[in-house]
Amino acid sequence: MTIVSEIKRKKGEPFEVFLRRVKQEWQRSGKLLQAKKVQFFDPPKSKNIRRQQAISRSKIIAKTEYLKKIGRLSEETDQFGRDRRNKRGK
Repeated sequence: MTIVSEIKRKKGEPFEVFLRRVKQEWQRSGKLLQAKKVQFFDPPKSKNIRRQQAISRSKIIAKTEYLKKIGRLSEETDQFGRDRRNKRGK
């Protein structure tokens, strides 16, 4: 899909004004929305792939729970072993 528009820059028009006018035209025509839909489209995953991802997730969760239980992992981590504390404040 291409976003091509026949909008020409007026004589003496600043580039920022031209760009704003182009963006407004794209917004009105729906081209911008269509481009975003295409960009962020995530095709549905097959049942087999979803099953494999669920299995790997459960293995990671089981491993971190075991490490927490034996004391090798602090309680400040989530189920995937990431630190739950706010890192910006510390």
